[in-house]
Amino acid sequence: MNMDSDHVPPGGDAAHVEVACATPARQALVRVEAAPGCTVRQAIERSGILRQFPEISLERCKVGVFGRLRDLDDPVEAGDRVEIYRPLTADPKQARRLRARKKAGK
Repeated sequence: MNMDSDHVPPGGDAAHVEVACATPARQALVRVEAAPGCTVRQAIERSGILRQFPEISLERCKVGVFGRLRDLDDPVEAGDRVEIYRPLTADPKQARRLRARKKAGK
């Protein structure tokens, strides 16, 4: 996919970004217009994704762009994919220990 078409030329007004969110049951990817200076929070709010996933709280969830953590007040750039990460349901280290114990017990 050629992302150049999504970049705003110098002096341009708006660009497009995608906002992604997923739960175990469903996922959504919404493309929105982002004016210059638009923040991660504004892109998420503009996408309407929080209405689709009312169980998601930006106060509890981390967010990122292309897999890299970002603050809600960080600006987005043309072609960015803003991602909302759900809180972990289990401690990864503890889950790894449990898997190793089960495997050793076999």
